[in-house]
Amino acid sequence: MSETIYDALVIGSGAAGSFAARELTAQGLSVLLLEAGPAVGAKDFDPSRKKPVQKDINIWERAMAIANGQAVQARAIFFKEWMRHFFVNDRKNPYTTPADAPFLWIRGRQAGGRLHAFGRVLMRWTDDDFNLHSRTGEGADWPISYADLAPFYAEVESYLNLYGQEDNVATLPDGIYAKRANLTPAEEVFKAAVEARWPERRVVSWRYIAPEPERVPRPLRDAQASGRLTIRYNAVVRRITTDDKTGLATGAELTDGTNGRTETVRGANIVVCASPIESIRLLLHSAAPLHPAGLGNSSGTLGRYFMDQLPCLAIGAFPPVPGWTKDETAPPDPFYPGSGGIFIPRFKNFARGEKRSDFAYQGTVGRGIVSSDTPGRMAFFGYGQMLPHADNRVTLDPSRKDAWDIPIPHIRCAMNEGERELLARQEQTLIEMVKQAGGELEFIGSPLGLKEMGRGAYPNADPFSRFLFRRMFHRSMPMGAAIHESGGVRMGTSPDTSVLDAWNRSWDVPNLLVTDASAFPTGGVSGTTLTVMAMTIRACRQLAANYKSHG
Repeated sequence: MSETIYDALVIGSGAAGSFAARELTAQGLSVLLLEAGPAVGAKDFDPSRKKPVQKDINIWERAMAIANGQAVQARAIFFKEWMRHFFVNDRKNPYTTPADAPFLWIRGRQAGGRLHAFGRVLMRWTDDDFNLHSRTGEGADWPISYADLAPFYAEVESYLNLYGQEDNVATLPDGIYAKRANLTPAEEVFKAAVEARWPERRVVSWRYIAPEPERVPRPLRDAQASGRLTIRYNAVVRRITTDDKTGLATGAELTDGTNGRTETVRGANIVVCASPIESIRLLLHSAAPLHPAGLGNSSGTLGRYFMDQLPCLAIGAFPPVPGWTKDETAPPDPFYPGSGGIFIPRFKNFARGEKRSDFAYQGTVGRGIVSSDTPGRMAFFGYGQMLPHADNRVTLDPSRKDAWDIPIPHIRCAMNEGERELLARQEQTLIEMVKQAGGELEFIGSPLGLKEMGRGAYPNADPFSRFLFRRMFHRSMPMGAAIHESGGVRMGTSPDTSVLDAWNRSWDVPNLLVTDASAFPTGGVSGTTLTVMAMTIRACRQLAANYKSHG
């Protein structure tokens, strides 16, 4: 047992953990950050890792990754072989799902977590995302509103120097932007066509951050510079320890991934930021005499109401603008591909009578490299809002363990009939907009299946690659493909129906916080990352204030 008692232990170093460490150290607290993976450095971003750009389908890159133990990670739609070291080894990190409800769990274990592999798009949520009570009987409203998070959104945006601009869209609040984000000429044509036909639908630029030139996320660097942060890499946290008399959290039991030794570290407060599924698993595995059903689970809701967004992928050509345009908005990065594109936020006055669309789209037009006399390329990914359901949940598999002898998660995340109908409308709406703008889709697909159009999927690829793509598509587009999973440790207004209060504190264990997306009561229609960062600052600032006042 370590004799050092830190003011706070932070578990995980991604979007939530890096900001937790920064905020707590900035408030004067001593912090021990526990990261399950290794540190990262310049060697991990060596441009020589990159292979020549393939024409269409990277089947062989994925096959190589599968052979090296990444059979799940290689199924991610945007997987690149040169970045595979930022994804876990699936042989060491297995999980299970029901036979009739597959789930794609994409994850990374290293300093910065999935910040090294995400699209770097940071969108604000609105009260359309925070309030769902009128559409579900599951008590899904957040205990906080957009107004509560707005100042913290602004703080994160200013800190990270976002690219973007004010668009005055009711369903996508404007933020604080350091530089303007540009559209390609093809995207401008697409935007004009869609907005002329449907004035209530807006096409805006991504709001995004450039790759981090220092490679270590800025919040982690700033926390380290404070002198109050200690980091343990390759520290696989097994469970959170508690006092048998008070039930309060006392520290964490971990296994050192380099030597296999198990030890316990101590902290006055625990902030769990491990990503939704890992955080749920950790709390369930931290059962103790005063917490027999899992840590903080007196409500019985721990692990329940797990969600991801409803995914769809569409790719095709854009004949109105041939060729491609290099976007030089952000400085070029030798390791990462360029950023930028268009976003179509949730729109109101939906044509079929609904009050709102409950889906959004992110895409690019005219950015794929083609010759000047070839129609431009276009790609879209759709995100639909999944409702929280008690039977969608993460539990511990009673019969299997991972490489560290920890029970693995069993994940159930299944669409109901209403969500299948929503996903079908999401697909059809995208098809209509692309046609209106003059685009020609080659395929659109989702958990509902693959639909080919025109010349079919990847018309320039070799026949065998196209065959494999068709055969394997369903494995790359089940639930989980959006990589925006949330819920399972949800916030709420009552300890009877939720795990956390409005400050991300456990109702049962007041010195335990959970600030990753597992705390979300609802799933939204855009990325979770900015909301996670803002929510973490808000929660940790309150934790520090309470701790300094009461000790």
